[in-house]
Amino acid sequence: MTPEERDGTPEERGGPGAGGEATDEELLARAGRDASAFEPLVRRHSHALHGYFARRAPGAADDLLAEAWLQAYATRHGFDAGRGPVRAWLFGVARNVLSAHWRRTERQRTGPRGEGRDDPWEAVDARLDAAAVAPRLRALLAELPAAERELLLLVAWEQLTPGEAAAAVGIPAGTARSRLHRARNRLRADTPLKLTGDLA
Repeated sequence: MTPEERDGTPEERGGPGAGGEATDEELLARAGRDASAFEPLVRRHSHALHGYFARRAPGAADDLLAEAWLQAYATRHGFDAGRGPVRAWLFGVARNVLSAHWRRTERQRTGPRGEGRDDPWEAVDARLDAAAVAPRLRALLAELPAAERELLLLVAWEQLTPGEAAAAVGIPAGTARSRLHRARNRLRADTPLKLTGDLA
């Protein structure tokens, strides 16, 4: 499946649709002076962002989505098209919101002296369908460095391209491709299962 097929229609990817709709980048630029231009971005990307939160923090997904949109709107002037598309920037905002949520959650659990975590793998692991993901594969994912696992899940679960995933986590595209290649090779080498789809 090509990135274009995987990412949906041009409008869903932020490009102009059949009716010549504005791109995500055009809307975000316009939103700097016209708040109403931000609303189509919310409509286009809320479903994907909610899925991102629901798979990682299901009990807080609605609140986290609202927080992500507030942060995205507040920081819209800081968007840099040279670092990736709006879609990737939004997932970067979502990732920061999720990390802050996990740090707050950990501090509440351990007290003010406890060190907050920002890698919600335990919650992600709990959401994996045991019938679809064999225990060995789950264990291998858990053993991956957090950065590699996050890239792999952004591509496989959230359907971001490797370039978009790189922008979301704030690393160069070449670094992301190298880490994805390393993670996929490790999964192929260490699991007896035939991996399919983007994990492979």
